[in-house]
Amino acid sequence: MINLEISLVVLLCLMAGFLAGLSMARRLPDHHLSKESQDTIKLGASIVATMSALILGLLVSSAKNSFDHMNASIAQSGARLIQLDHLLAEYGPDTRAIRDQLKNSIGGVVKDVWSSTTPRASGLKALEKTTIMLDLQSQLQTLTPQTEEQKSVLNQSQQIATAIWQDRLLVVEEQQEPIPMVFLVLLIFWLTLLFLSFGLFAPPNVTVMMVLLMCAVAVASAVFLILEMSHPLDGLIKVSNAPMLKALELMGH
Repeated sequence: MINLEISLVVLLCLMAGFLAGLSMARRLPDHHLSKESQDTIKLGASIVATMSALILGLLVSSAKNSFDHMNASIAQSGARLIQLDHLLAEYGPDTRAIRDQLKNSIGGVVKDVWSSTTPRASGLKALEKTTIMLDLQSQLQTLTPQTEEQKSVLNQSQQIATAIWQDRLLVVEEQQEPIPMVFLVLLIFWLTLLFLSFGLFAPPNVTVMMVLLMCAVAVASAVFLILEMSHPLDGLIKVSNAPMLKALELMGH
């Protein structure tokens, strides 16, 4: 909910800037709002608008890259789980119990990560707590291969399990880097100045106020989208769990 709260703060700042501009327009002497003054203020506002657009575009691009990278990581982990299950099946019946436990454990993690009923333990926190691959490595070490083929399969299985574990650690570490707060503060400040300039020359009627309110809502929703996509495993907008569900469907056969 923190992302929604920040977006509401952005909305309030923008509308406060607009209302401050309306209030200033009533108190300023007429020569401060002359045609020349308006042209100068509009020029300054265009510069602020350009800088705001650059920062907003940079944040959107960064958030989209984070979201896409997480999607790719989830798909890659799903593919490796299918490959791991297939190798364990090739090893022989000795791995049946390990495969069943792996599938059940992965199913539990998927349920926790994408849970909507227990938000405090879902998402990234649920992923941080899982030790499935470490437990699997311990189980694989108890196997005693009888043939060269089983030794090869066991070695490949251990390598894939290690790769999945490393992917999980990388995902967890990457999610510890939030959007730089200075970017958000500067963006909110510039956008507030921009809306203040709108209020200086806007006629105080209902239509203008409603239009600028909609503009402020659009900007605040863009900030909300940036914050949500920057944390793909938490919040209202999450990466799809379809690759993991497909992996679970194919595992155990």
